[in-house]
Amino acid sequence: MSAKVYVETSVVSYFTARPSRDLVIAAHQEATRELWPRLRSGFDTHISALVHQEASRGVPEQAQLRLEAIRPFTMLQIDEETRTLAQAIISGRGVPAESVEDALHIAVAAANGMDFLLTWNFAHINNPFTRLLVRQILENASYRSPEICSPDELLGTQP
Repeated sequence: MSAKVYVETSVVSYFTARPSRDLVIAAHQEATRELWPRLRSGFDTHISALVHQEASRGVPEQAQLRLEAIRPFTMLQIDEETRTLAQAIISGRGVPAESVEDALHIAVAAANGMDFLLTWNFAHINNPFTRLLVRQILENASYRSPEICSPDELLGTQP
């Protein structure tokens, strides 16, 4: 059975963006591009309506590239359960109150039983303090926390 992966919007943006001159960003883009074919064939890959909404913003040509890239993935809806869980994440200070979308990404992944939440968002999703707090909040709410990681980290787990 394939691992279930939720792809957050930052990953899609790195995949479709023009190559960066910034060495760190360029490395993130390369890792994302290396992983992308595996997301299409080696995992049960999902996005949410929120990812679709965020990907559709901005320069129309870039938005079209992002939307085309996520088209093959299963879209998960944001329902009342997910919104309630996102609010619990915010209330528990897992993510700042002004980062509702970040809490929703985590909540969608947890409520739908994802094994991994893939993101380049190190500010509010993929950092050690957030992961620790979020895991505890989710467990207290009787959910299993997805493993929150970057494409680099997920690539490292592949045989």
